[in-house]
Amino acid sequence: MLHLLSEMGVVTGVILDESVLLAEGDGDKSVSSLQPGVEPLIRTLFQSRIHIGIVYNVELQDDKVSILKRIASLHSLHCFILNDHASEVVMPVWGGNESGNIIYLVSSKKELLSLPELRRYNWLIVGLNVGGESEGSREYDTSNIENLEELPLKICQLNKKFTGNKFLTVGYIMKPSRIEDFAKRGAFPLCPTQNGLMFVPLSAKLPLSSQLKDVDVVLHKATDEILSIKDNQPTFTQNMQELQRYLDQHQDLCVVDPLINIYPVLDRLEIQQVLLGLLELNTEGGYLIRGARFLKVDNFSEVDFTAGLADAGLSLPCIVKPKVACGVSDAHKMAIVFRVDDFKNLDVPLPAVIQEYVDHSSTLYKFYVLGEKVFYAVKKSIPNADTLIKLANGDDLKPLEFDSLKSLPTDKSIIIDSGTSNESIDLKLVTDAANWLRRRLHLTVFGFDVVIQEGTHDHVIVDVNYLPSFKEVPDEISIPAFWEALRNKFDSMVSKQACA
Repeated sequence: MLHLLSEMGVVTGVILDESVLLAEGDGDKSVSSLQPGVEPLIRTLFQSRIHIGIVYNVELQDDKVSILKRIASLHSLHCFILNDHASEVVMPVWGGNESGNIIYLVSSKKELLSLPELRRYNWLIVGLNVGGESEGSREYDTSNIENLEELPLKICQLNKKFTGNKFLTVGYIMKPSRIEDFAKRGAFPLCPTQNGLMFVPLSAKLPLSSQLKDVDVVLHKATDEILSIKDNQPTFTQNMQELQRYLDQHQDLCVVDPLINIYPVLDRLEIQQVLLGLLELNTEGGYLIRGARFLKVDNFSEVDFTAGLADAGLSLPCIVKPKVACGVSDAHKMAIVFRVDDFKNLDVPLPAVIQEYVDHSSTLYKFYVLGEKVFYAVKKSIPNADTLIKLANGDDLKPLEFDSLKSLPTDKSIIIDSGTSNESIDLKLVTDAANWLRRRLHLTVFGFDVVIQEGTHDHVIVDVNYLPSFKEVPDEISIPAFWEALRNKFDSMVSKQACA
């Protein structure tokens, strides 16, 4: 693959000159630190599977060299002296003549050294903070950027230029911890994937519109960008609002997925109502697949729970969840209730959904839909009602309150064997349900949780979420499927536009 990318002229490595890394200390030129944005850039390049090197001049002060070597050691980068033999040092480390194009990023304020090796090895000079032509920019064919944050997008632009627009650029926007989770598994490479995708972060420090001009597909985790939800309408961060305005004005841009498509998964009541439609998949003599039975509550003190639970087909214990499913701090604050009287003083945000508690042998099946492919993993879950009663007995059966993102009431004596527990699940039935949900919700990447009810063997979907991490599925399987789902989404949109 690397040899193929080299033949195509794709950028596979970046050399960072000390002039773009070091900043002088205020009032004391002998004290240096790193330029703002250096470490985030290095993390982005590293996570994007790009070769990275640091170079410095032989005359550089020892304390500054120490700073560079510390950063190189921290991120496992190659650090070397810039001289006439620099190429001879770095090329063997990065794959010799098969290493593809290499970018040499240098401050435009620094006069470039005369290095014939740059031409010989096809190094591409990119100048940072352009304030006019430098000596080096007249001698070499250079590109320019104003900020370090622009470099990943510049790499994508150069790759498209050198290869005749053969690749698609996927711009992604999500919180840093989410990016790191995906990127460390190789999901966001800058070097093109086997199906022609390049991934670039959309930076909040740059105008979004200028970045989106060079993007073919937008990938977002909008549920990370919610500030509040009122009357079923989310208020997004400024960055997400800017993205929405751009998408409204450029409806031919492929987005995974349109914000309106994710709204049902933000609302536990709405998704429960969607799941009622699963009944059309059930056939006589087969297992039943369905959503959990539920009851909406606006005020815990004004409901006749005895009658209300009976009308909804619910029996105690029940699990109580906020109606808002994600995006706010207390969306995962839940409780398991054993007695009718305990609803009245319950500390769960309102409005809420009282959901059927299904005895399921502490076994949860997590399903992931990546385009038209469906994967699953088996996980340990909350125990059956009789065990929960034992756990709550010390509190005289008071409600078990918990945050589902942090901890769950569990029975540590139960061991889940993922190699044998899948015998009890009807994979065809759940796969049919996954495809039904994909068509119904119009989502490209989403997940849902299934439990199997003891006794009836009903397959019950208890949760649906957008763009999950799918990290329980091996990366060598899930990541190519993820890329394929994004590519197919783009190709499908182009096909529909051509037929319109």
